[in-house]
Amino acid sequence: MNFALKKLTLTAALASALLAPLAGQAHRMWLLPSATVLSGNDPWITVDAAVSNDLFYFEHFPLRLDGLVVTGPDGNAVKVENASTLRYRSVFDVHLTQEGTYRIAVAGHALFASYKVNGETKRWRGTAESFAKDVPANSDELKVTESETRVESFVTRGKPTTVALHNTGHGLELAPDTHPDDLLAQTPARFRLLLDGRPAANVKVSVVPGGIRYRDQLGGIETATDADGRFTVKWPAPGMYWLEASTQDAQTNVKGATSRRATYAATLEVMPQ
Repeated sequence: MNFALKKLTLTAALASALLAPLAGQAHRMWLLPSATVLSGNDPWITVDAAVSNDLFYFEHFPLRLDGLVVTGPDGNAVKVENASTLRYRSVFDVHLTQEGTYRIAVAGHALFASYKVNGETKRWRGTAESFAKDVPANSDELKVTESETRVESFVTRGKPTTVALHNTGHGLELAPDTHPDDLLAQTPARFRLLLDGRPAANVKVSVVPGGIRYRDQLGGIETATDADGRFTVKWPAPGMYWLEASTQDAQTNVKGATSRRATYAATLEVMPQ
């Protein structure tokens, strides 16, 4: 497979991941830290980032790191070290120089369009900046979808803190009532979903434990947010879990877009009681 074809195939796969509800499809986007709770004088973590069929296995495509931001316990951005994109995964290191909780996030924004030219259906995907240049303004049956994505995980050195958990006010985000690095098996945890900083009501939430390669069934948990955007998860067992949610509305941020899909995914570690 030549380079151009590889790039086209990767773009198509990521576009599918952005547009479809994440739990209902084969390809899932995730970040996986080597540890979520650490101590010691000089802790580091390595984070894997991938788009895969089976959770937390590298067998499809790397997750690109263009929108990667690590927020430290003081609320400031933390330098990422040794970042590299490999054949099946991206990888990077984070030096945890401060005590407290870090938020690791890859956020993305894209447009997807379908239209007709001389009766022939065309499809396009790209950035808001290239939309006006690439898509004819007088296209027939033009439909444009804006996509906002956020993929996260959380890591704590020492005592958990909350400054890094503050939301940006853009897209679909998690505002945890229970700290994401203080999750225990058989113990309910409460979370809140926000859309553009406001409660995201009636949004379906799926939680899937890792290791699905070795199970006949996903073993997932399905729930939904209430009117205030809150939902509760009771973890059946210790381990790594993948939480996802998505919603669609007409609150677009780009002129010409007719709908918006906002998606959120997080990797969480649940400890034994």
